[in-house]
Amino acid sequence: MELRIFTEPQQGATYDDLLAVALEAEELGFGAFFRSDHYLAMGGDGLPGPTDAWTTLAGLARETSTIRLGTLMTSATFRHPGPLAIQVAQVDQMSGGRVELGLGAGWFEAEHTAYAIPFPPTRERFDRFEEQLAIVTGLWSTPGGFTHEGEHYRVVDSPGLPKPTQTDGRRGGPPVLIGGLGKRRTPALAAAYADEFNLPFVDEETTATQFGRVRAACEEAGRDPGTMTWSNALVLCVGENEADIDRRAAAIGREKAELRENGLAGTPAEVVDKIGRYAELGAERVYLQVLDLADLDHLRLVAAEVMPQV
Repeated sequence: MELRIFTEPQQGATYDDLLAVALEAEELGFGAFFRSDHYLAMGGDGLPGPTDAWTTLAGLARETSTIRLGTLMTSATFRHPGPLAIQVAQVDQMSGGRVELGLGAGWFEAEHTAYAIPFPPTRERFDRFEEQLAIVTGLWSTPGGFTHEGEHYRVVDSPGLPKPTQTDGRRGGPPVLIGGLGKRRTPALAAAYADEFNLPFVDEETTATQFGRVRAACEEAGRDPGTMTWSNALVLCVGENEADIDRRAAAIGREKAELRENGLAGTPAEVVDKIGRYAELGAERVYLQVLDLADLDHLRLVAAEVMPQV
């Protein structure tokens, strides 16, 4: 099981805060540093304000050396597909080939209205998302002369430059992550485009059900489900004793009992056991949602007491 660090900087973080976490995660041997791609806090004041996901990752690409970097999830509503393909390819080059693109349809309407971003109805968002997947991966993998005629986007004879450093994603370029609980379109899009399928903040029963839908979609599309990487994202709250768990839960404004039920919370032994149950369902990676970015001892505890056992 690979453990990755996942941050939510829209809740309040500077670039320097994120850099400190990324460098510590790299030093401790975590598999990747990921961040959300949001522009508005979900509760709280969000001070000092949001940071842009791909600007952040560009900086981290130059200030780290081995840890992989990515988004859970970039919203297809935020950027046109051509500029997004250029951004991700450039950051991949800047990192020496360590970038992964998590891409989704977008869901948080309030951040769109707060920052003048159009927010189409659900069906249109998914239509645009599907076209973005086709265009971004097409621009990366086509030698030149890439064309796309869609309902929402039109590409004519694009040179498809710059090319990313990585070329071994399912459709060329960096790995693409798709996630979510949609019953039909999400599994189909994952089967067609995703290198990894991710489920955020769901229980074991939901994980089993949705992994099953995506496996079925892969088989229907003629794809071996074994070529997909399977992952979960869960909030982290680990302590050596109950007092530490209480303190860390209070620091992120959550209840200990609720975190134990819905996240990865408790002693290292409890967390190892729960990760094992997700592994039995097919999960190969867990994204540890770290909400208190100042608590680097939290990462050190997981690296010392959890990582060696999973």
